[in-house]
Amino acid sequence: MFDTLLPLVRGQRIGLFAGSGVGKSVLLSRLARGVQADVVVIAMIGERGRELREFVESTLGPEGMARAVVVTATSDRSPLIRRRCAWAAMAVAEHFRDQGKHVLLLADSITRFAEAHREIAFAAGEPPSYRGFPPSVSNLIMALAERAGPGIEGSGDITAIFTVLVAGSDMEEPVADILRGTLDGHVILDRTIAERGRFPAVDVVRSVSRSLPGAASEPENAMIAKARTALGAYAESELMIRAGLYAPGSDARLDEAVRLFPHLDAFITRPSASVPDSFAALGEALR
Repeated sequence: MFDTLLPLVRGQRIGLFAGSGVGKSVLLSRLARGVQADVVVIAMIGERGRELREFVESTLGPEGMARAVVVTATSDRSPLIRRRCAWAAMAVAEHFRDQGKHVLLLADSITRFAEAHREIAFAAGEPPSYRGFPPSVSNLIMALAERAGPGIEGSGDITAIFTVLVAGSDMEEPVADILRGTLDGHVILDRTIAERGRFPAVDVVRSVSRSLPGAASEPENAMIAKARTALGAYAESELMIRAGLYAPGSDARLDEAVRLFPHLDAFITRPSASVPDSFAALGEALR
């Protein structure tokens, strides 16, 4: 999926927006093991110690750790240390980028980074203004995100994935709103999709990669557009379809969406490494 419908390109910065328990950590571990990069830098900000150990030893595993640098500040550390965790991980990524390497940076999560800054700002006397966050949080998040991306000529690049915890799937909450407007794309994990057993629970219709259409050829963009149109049409009428109120033949566009949906759903679920040519697999799903 991240090499077809939502392409992730070198030097891109995207946001991963998810609530708790919808497979965010598993998706991050897949990206850490599967994305082509020389070095993977992982910032675990405000995680519980047990979750950190499980992520490193089980979810990421030896294969992922072989090329990874993990920078962490668990939830029991002071907000000064939790905030500095993100900056330290970015500095490590910049160090490898300056050596000409392609770096994948995974920051989990920017929400806890912003919450740590909020504690510090309030202690310093800064008033709350943005739904409980201080005014300086916007600049802090944007300054961190802008440090990722391509380096100067002759150096490498940092492909960054920043996660955001969205309570109640509220995409308008301050941290999500700030980051979504700063990055080169956003991926939304939906609890409803996770509850029906499809992982990764990516809502392709609501997710966007701003690397398109430049990252794909004209025929590939045509396939992506057809797949997104079918998924969008199915999503609009899903309740009606599941309630048995859909009558085949009443809408040709919806008929095609219903026909294609199980094939596209299976395509999204499959591991990228299982098929050498992802666009060939997408074309087969569309046929």
